[in-house]
Amino acid sequence: MITETLTKRQREVLSFISEFIEKHKFPPTRSELSKHFGFRSPNAAESHLRALEKKAVIGIERGVSRGITLLPLAMTEVPGTANTPLPLVGRVAAGSPVLAQENIEDEYRVDPTLFSARPHYLLRVTGMSMRGAGILDGDLLAVHRTPEARNGQIVVARLDDEVTVKRFRQEGSRVELLPENPDFDPIEVDLRQQELAIEGLGVGVIRPTL
Repeated sequence: MITETLTKRQREVLSFISEFIEKHKFPPTRSELSKHFGFRSPNAAESHLRALEKKAVIGIERGVSRGITLLPLAMTEVPGTANTPLPLVGRVAAGSPVLAQENIEDEYRVDPTLFSARPHYLLRVTGMSMRGAGILDGDLLAVHRTPEARNGQIVVARLDDEVTVKRFRQEGSRVELLPENPDFDPIEVDLRQQELAIEGLGVGVIRPTL
């Protein structure tokens, strides 16, 4: 529950962010917010964003022009949305299906229209290998279940009973699972010798409040 009620303008800004993400599949910049609301400068947009961050409905990644993330509490504040319960998957036990009961930690109610495709579950991210894509340790990755992926998409992949989140690239029988952090090495897979399964596509991120 939000301890401080959003003002009418803050609710309008939050709704715009939600609708922008739904339409464009990424959040707006401060300039785009300013243009939409007629603010005189991006500083006014920044002020509204900081207020929404303080009220725990968005997260802001410093130094990133589109570094705005809708937090779980935002789902209850965006008008006209139908929240859907999604299972939250923690660490996946070796050899078990991702959605096996022993892997499910909790359940979140979220608005599916906030994501680039309808999510089927949330996966708790471990580590910082996808930092450059705005996916941080502890984030909840919304996942659309599908066994197929195109080059450049962020996937949840199973390799040797380990589940990992990486960017997908394939040429013939060779697959690279690419991190978004120079501190991590790509994972190279020869499909003629090793089995790789795509568990789903990452379609959005929720950053839980502390």
